[in-house]
Amino acid sequence: MSTDKSETRLRQHPPLGSPVPAVFDSPHSGSTYPEDFGSIAPLSVLRRAEDAFVDELFSAAPDHGAAFIAAEFPRIYIDPNRDLVDLDPAMLEDAWPEPLVPSRKTELGVGLIWRLMPPDAHLYDRLLSLAEVRRRIDTCWQPYHDAVAGAIDAAHRRFGQVWHINCHSMPAMGNAGTEDGPVARAEFVLGDRDGTTCAPEFTAFVAEQLKGLGYEVKINQPYKGVELVRRYSDPAQGRHSLQVEINRKLYMDEERIAKNGGFDALKADIDRLVAAICAYARNEAAA
Repeated sequence: MSTDKSETRLRQHPPLGSPVPAVFDSPHSGSTYPEDFGSIAPLSVLRRAEDAFVDELFSAAPDHGAAFIAAEFPRIYIDPNRDLVDLDPAMLEDAWPEPLVPSRKTELGVGLIWRLMPPDAHLYDRLLSLAEVRRRIDTCWQPYHDAVAGAIDAAHRRFGQVWHINCHSMPAMGNAGTEDGPVARAEFVLGDRDGTTCAPEFTAFVAEQLKGLGYEVKINQPYKGVELVRRYSDPAQGRHSLQVEINRKLYMDEERIAKNGGFDALKADIDRLVAAICAYARNEAAA
């Protein structure tokens, strides 16, 4: 965890060697907390929102020819996996100047700007000014989306097709503040928004790769994918986006937010998965 004074808070890693039409992004692994956050919650609570170490797990993507983008800002500050209209007007000092369409995520307190850390840890004892929300959009959300969109567009222009993998981790258990409730989760969950964000063959391919490595896999249960796969997918035009959720019990101590003894083995398996996805993208584009 660190504090960052820079205006753009993300990392971009271009493909190394021969490029393939694949883009990986990690929107929620950021742990650089901006000085203007102003949350009343302790850091130990705030950090529970991080997809900690996911950027490390997928860091080999450029070695296999894929672009890789990772946020450095934390999702609890502003969530790049939410639409700009998914904002709770009750959190603001004044009326937002554009129409808002709060989703179920906002109802749960985890919209574009989080209201609480589920299930019940409130983040603010004040209303947010329009200026500070706009600053979060301009310095974090928009640059991140520009980077992801730019990498996807560049691959699509070059190859005519592109495969986008949106990388996440999930708590081992849901809770009262999540849509699935307090239940144990699978080791991996793949989300393609019920078959609308990528070809079903690609979802099946990734699922089979993970099952072949010995993992339990579910599809769209409980995570279907949110804004990043929705916004940048168009399977009919060769733009395929798939969300990948990894159960944190596989690689970290969720209480201490520290790697556990399973991290290295999982990292090796993720490297194998990334290599398989990149080979798939290369072969499909050449077909």
